[in-house]
Amino acid sequence: MALSYKARRRWSLVILLVGLPLYIVAAVNVVALFDRPSFLVELAVYVALGFLWALPFRFIFRGIGQADPDAEKTDGQGPSA
Repeated sequence: MALSYKARRRWSLVILLVGLPLYIVAAVNVVALFDRPSFLVELAVYVALGFLWALPFRFIFRGIGQADPDAEKTDGQGPSA
């Protein structure tokens, strides 16, 4: 079942405002479980985790920045009589 454009916009907002901060906290806590690695290794882990969080949500974020494709297209002439 495909989500409508408005549903995808709402879900993307929820994911960014709720899910992403929770993922950041979880990623920091997971990395803190181990002895602190060198700066470059730690940076690589955070970059990889920052990329991986979005992979399952690609279909939700795809096209969200574009105009609503479901909206009626008007030519700017106003209502026809």
